[in-house]
Amino acid sequence: MNQTFVSARRRILQRFTATVLLGLLPLAASAADPFKIGLILPLTGPFASTGKQIEAAVRLYMAKNGDTVAGRKVELIVKDDTGLAPETTKRIAQELVVQEKISVLAGFGLTPLALATAPVATEAKVPMIVMSAATGMIPTRSPFIVRTGFTLPQVTGPIAEWASKNKIKRVVTMVTDYGPGLDAERTFHTVFKAVGGEIVEAIRTPLRNPDYAPFLQRAKDAKPDALFVFVPSGEGLAVMKQFDERGLKQAGIRLIGTGDVTDDDLLESMGAPAVGVVTSFHYSAAHDSPENKAYVDSFMKANNGMRPNFHSLGGYDGMHLIYEALKKAGPNATGEQLVEAMKGMKWMSPRGPMSIDPATRQTIQNVYLREVKMVDGKAWNIEFETIENVKDPGN
Repeated sequence: MNQTFVSARRRILQRFTATVLLGLLPLAASAADPFKIGLILPLTGPFASTGKQIEAAVRLYMAKNGDTVAGRKVELIVKDDTGLAPETTKRIAQELVVQEKISVLAGFGLTPLALATAPVATEAKVPMIVMSAATGMIPTRSPFIVRTGFTLPQVTGPIAEWASKNKIKRVVTMVTDYGPGLDAERTFHTVFKAVGGEIVEAIRTPLRNPDYAPFLQRAKDAKPDALFVFVPSGEGLAVMKQFDERGLKQAGIRLIGTGDVTDDDLLESMGAPAVGVVTSFHYSAAHDSPENKAYVDSFMKANNGMRPNFHSLGGYDGMHLIYEALKKAGPNATGEQLVEAMKGMKWMSPRGPMSIDPATRQTIQNVYLREVKMVDGKAWNIEFETIENVKDPGN
């Protein structure tokens, strides 16, 4: 074959390849372009309540603070990933980067979905705000991940310490068998054993379509002082119902856990069976502060009386972080510059004081011990102790 022809063909192929690759990279932002936020949430499927809460909070923040920041119009693009398939979440993220030229990825209802998306954020150099998924190690998977929710290790240690001080010596743990549940199990076992407690049995339940009845019966048969529970948001109602039906409370077994099990979004539906349950968590809709009272009031007015839960705060504070980073870094900021602006940021949230750890990009926040009580005929998580400025213990 003619050498001149081969060289010409090679140059054409090289130019074509460069053109294709260029199309996969985010274009440089200009102040004239909208600042697009790609919000990926489970809006259908078993974890739809998570997506519903986050989207409502994000829209509330924009309604309160406007849709123009640092001279740039903010555009929200919401996508439903159903919360079940990591490959679907990753594909949506890729489409948002390539087709929509988004400036920030946000949302992420469950850990496997966030982990699947991390390489997309890294390759595109786009900030990825994890508002919900709670496995501790998620930010280690990309330098562009910043968390505005919480981690299970962060909120689990306090309830283990409380249990040991309150005549609870023998505990069965029951957690959902995926990242956050394993984090909760590991942290509770470590802390509870260190203060002299005994783990009678460690039960793990499936993530999809769980029937808690046989697991709760195993817990009852073990005759512990308490059952420690972690389940994803939306599953607490089923656990509480079957805990009551199986007669564990009547058998003298206390229910303790992280706040997911007494999710504010579901607590009114749980009613009397939930009374007396003690949990540790970073947020309660009953948190007594001017910021939270204003937040709960505006959220419920905007959403037909729906009570905000902890996932809503991940969304609300996530938007605050994005807005403030854009103001700080400027309208033409790159993804790297936005992430740098987010590191170390501090503000007063409806949940209390919080900040972004500059070293780990994790949330530093208060953790509260709460007990479910009836107030004016409705169940609320009432805080009775505060542990200040808690970091994720793995970082």
